[in-house]
Amino acid sequence: MKAHGHGLVLGKFYPPHAGHHHLVRTAADRCERLTVLVCAASVETIPLAERVQWMREVHPDARVLGAVDDIEMDLNDPGIWDAHMAVFRGAVPERVDAVFTSESYGDELARRFGAEHVLVDLDRTLFPVSGTAVRKDPVGTWDFLAEPVRARLARRVVVLGAESTGTTTMARALAGHYRERGGPWAGTRWVEEYGREYSEGKLAALRSRYPQAQWEDVEFGSDEFPVIAERQNERENTAAGLGSPVLFCDTDSFATTVWHERYMGRRNPRVEAAAERAAAHHLWLLTDHEGVPFEDDGLRDGEELRPWMTDRFRAELTRSGREFIELRGPHEERLATAVAAVDALLDRGWDLGDPLPERR
Repeated sequence: MKAHGHGLVLGKFYPPHAGHHHLVRTAADRCERLTVLVCAASVETIPLAERVQWMREVHPDARVLGAVDDIEMDLNDPGIWDAHMAVFRGAVPERVDAVFTSESYGDELARRFGAEHVLVDLDRTLFPVSGTAVRKDPVGTWDFLAEPVRARLARRVVVLGAESTGTTTMARALAGHYRERGGPWAGTRWVEEYGREYSEGKLAALRSRYPQAQWEDVEFGSDEFPVIAERQNERENTAAGLGSPVLFCDTDSFATTVWHERYMGRRNPRVEAAAERAAAHHLWLLTDHEGVPFEDDGLRDGEELRPWMTDRFRAELTRSGREFIELRGPHEERLATAVAAVDALLDRGWDLGDPLPERR
């Protein structure tokens, strides 16, 4: 028998962090059923629906609801309290037996719900973090963030280019460079190109029937490219949730739109749609073909197409307004150029706007 019937946890979760999750788990352990109410103001830069989804992913056994609350807070103004309660009660009209908070205003909030107040870790001794601290310094608070939030906040950097221009080498080298910085960067990951794995599978399947088959014997259909693009998106999202504040991607679903054009001779709206559904990427690094020897590893046949591919990537990056730089010269020079560009991206920080101010 649990101590309470219906429990309530209420907050902005802007963004949710380990302290929030401890509060929710504590409430869930003590209540027969639990409602988590996410309240967001219109000025905030992480949408309400996204925060609700994050909390549902981390706490699947709780009922997670959302409400827009554009009322400034003044703990000393009963009228403002009444206005907030109208929002809260509109979202959670049923009886609440216990309100769980880590806030000094928890007693008044619980009183207005006609519920018991359960105070949890007011001084943040278990998890010394706050939403304000995360918004100010996501890197410094990275270890307090759950996978869905990391996946959203990670800066995604894509390395793309024509065949045999060093995209895999560069993505791997960049991940290694940032891992060596330690701290929150120690978990830096890179995402391998799913299209290559898919191609290896097609060649292996063909050779199981025709042992002498070569890469030029493999045929692709247009419908295979959306599958490749969607799988690339999925792998990126998984890696972003598990890694550091930066993720390096050896190609992406946007690049797959150009690869479809290269193999099929035309565009494919389904691949374009998959690229549009991808999570936000922040920087593209285009590896130039000049000065890079073509290496036929058994899955390549387009040396003469490399200039065309470089031009197409450059044109599509420009047309779509994506931020990109080109990597030229020997590997060491390319890596130094890439690190400088990524550092500049990270130095710009995260656009996490302030919540509505509290009147004092």
